Amino acid sequence: MANSAAPGGMRSFLQAVSTVTEEAPTPLRVVQMEGLAVLKIIKHCEEFAPALVTGQLLGLDVGSVLEVTNCFPFPIREEDDEADADGANYQLEMMRCLREVNVDNNTIGWYQSCLLGSFQTVELIETFMNYQESIRRCVCIVYDPSRSSQGVLALKALKLTDSFMDLYRNNGLTGEKLREKKLSWVDIFEEIPIKVSNSALVSAFMKELEPESPVTQCDLDRLKLSTAPFMERNLEFLIGCMDDLSSEQNKFQYYNRNLSRQQSQQQAWLQKRRQENMARKAAGEEPLPEEDPSNPIFKPIPEPSRLEGYLVTNQICSYCNHINGVAGQNFDRLYLMKALHED
Repeated sequence: MANSAAPGGMRSFLQAVSTVTEEAPTPLRVVQMEGLAVLKIIKHCEEFAPALVTGQLLGLDVGSVLEVTNCFPFPIREEDDEADADGANYQLEMMRCLREVNVDNNTIGWYQSCLLGSFQTVELIETFMNYQESIRRCVCIVYDPSRSSQGVLALKALKLTDSFMDLYRNNGLTGEKLREKKLSWVDIFEEIPIKVSNSALVSAFMKELEPESPVTQCDLDRLKLSTAPFMERNLEFLIGCMDDLSSEQNKFQYYNRNLSRQQSQQQAWLQKRRQENMARKAAGEEPLPEEDPSNPIFKPIPEPSRLEGYLVTNQICSYCNHINGVAGQNFDRLYLMKALHED
């Protein structure tokens, strides 16, 4: 006998499951990283600096929290087809070995190093899109060794915004689509807060390792007044980004000139065709169509993508923030040294 409804008006289990699966996914609020995973990332990036390295993030996706419990580095190889195949095999073998020793082997993203915050690239976006094909939610942990040398832990967790991913999949990064979706250059990446978590035993062990002396060499290094190399490199990269932005603007100016020229040619052709049709009507002949798809002047000119310009603008903003932050710290040090000399 079929049971058409649950007794007492209660939903069946299948109905409840289907309702849960149809609900929108919980937005990602925080990336919780184990202290050991953070140290592995820093060690790998620092050892190979200034070369750029990358690795795999492993962990769990729990509601609004993405837990990073472990990671492993990718080997540095030359870029060719055989190297890509070897890298994929290495990744699968590492995850198999971790599974055998009962370590979390769920892929939740990757980490990579960068130089002075230069991570906003098309390659990063394409990697995100490749991960999204098999992983519902993933992040990229970016570590900057040069920035960390200035006394700041330059560790960021990034993801692409949903609105940008939809436009990127549909090849809609044109001016009209971007204006329609109200998407600007600040809406490409979303930074997720990072929370470092350690077990009680690890926290107790770290407490035992703390030195008795209140001042360490690291504290003294923060008082150095010379930051010229860091500032110079930021300014050099900033000038390069300004040149790239100028090149992107020249592309759109060239596109607008071609579009205006094509529109004027179309108007002249239409005016000539209308005059010709008026003469044909007067002679009792059938008028010709006012549109000719075979004519080159009616072929639409593809609009350049705004992606490169948006990424360069993002990069310029990062360099300006770096310069502003370092300059502010230098002023604080100078005022401190002035007060010490006066005393």
